[in-house]
Amino acid sequence: MRWLIAGAGQISRRFVPDIRQAGGDVAAIWARRAEAAGAFAMEFDVPRHSDKLSHLLARDDIDAVYVATPPAVHTDVALQALDAGKHVLVEKPLATSAREAEIILDRASTRGLFAMEAMWMKFNPLHRELKRLICGGTIGEPRSVMGGFGMPFPAGGSRWDAKAGGSTILDQGIYPVTLANWVLGDALEVFATGEVDADVDVRASITTVHGLKQIAHSACSMVEFVSPTATVNGTAGWIEIPGLFWAGERASVHAGSAESLFRSPKEIVRHSEGFGYVPMIREVQSAIGAGLHEHPWHTGKSALAVLHALDDARRQIHGKSISDLPT
Repeated sequence: MRWLIAGAGQISRRFVPDIRQAGGDVAAIWARRAEAAGAFAMEFDVPRHSDKLSHLLARDDIDAVYVATPPAVHTDVALQALDAGKHVLVEKPLATSAREAEIILDRASTRGLFAMEAMWMKFNPLHRELKRLICGGTIGEPRSVMGGFGMPFPAGGSRWDAKAGGSTILDQGIYPVTLANWVLGDALEVFATGEVDADVDVRASITTVHGLKQIAHSACSMVEFVSPTATVNGTAGWIEIPGLFWAGERASVHAGSAESLFRSPKEIVRHSEGFGYVPMIREVQSAIGAGLHEHPWHTGKSALAVLHALDDARRQIHGKSISDLPT
């Protein structure tokens, strides 16, 4: 698989080595600034670079595009790539709203191409094993999920820019909400409170209702620490995932009965590969090779369900519709 990397930021710097470890080829790098594209190409030995996206998308030696630009640009770059006949893997969030994400997925379907949000947590070996245990009834019926991700990020950059899609909910809250949907099913109701600074939601507490007896609590922040851990709780036990829970290698399973409170838990260990993106990239390349338009582990429908919940949370915290936000 021959990849074009769209965006020369920190996440792309981690992604490129993992593409190569997964057996892919990094064919080109695009960045909005020519000097950034050139420096990235030199550092990572990428053969082609440009600040003109259309020039690279016109090439026949590129199969897929990894979109790692600021979130507000995801839709535009993904649509350009799809219209050029390239498959797309878009860094989370897939878009800054469910409406824009639907546009990307519809365009991919029309073109007969693969499109997926790069939710690497769902491909993490630890989480695949935990999902297997949960589905197998190890903790009984899952009833609740709790997760968080917060730290005081330095001011500046796209994270703090509303027009670039800056949002603690989209950048950090997406992980615990995705985990909740993955375990409990799509959220049916959303209740959120938080803080907004210059049109950017900078802290949030989100409660999602998933069924008559199923509820989740997610917390995120860019201005304070929030424990980056998660728990999945059921009628016959619970699972603790230490930080960073979305990219971890270890979890503790307490299951069986009330006496499990006083017993040592079963430790589950699954090591990651590279920076953690290798399993996802390998699966994406395999799916594209098989002619699939999405991956069954993270479908467009599941990504949209999370974005609908995040839309509701942001709407409540900002006090305005998503279409009125400056993204």
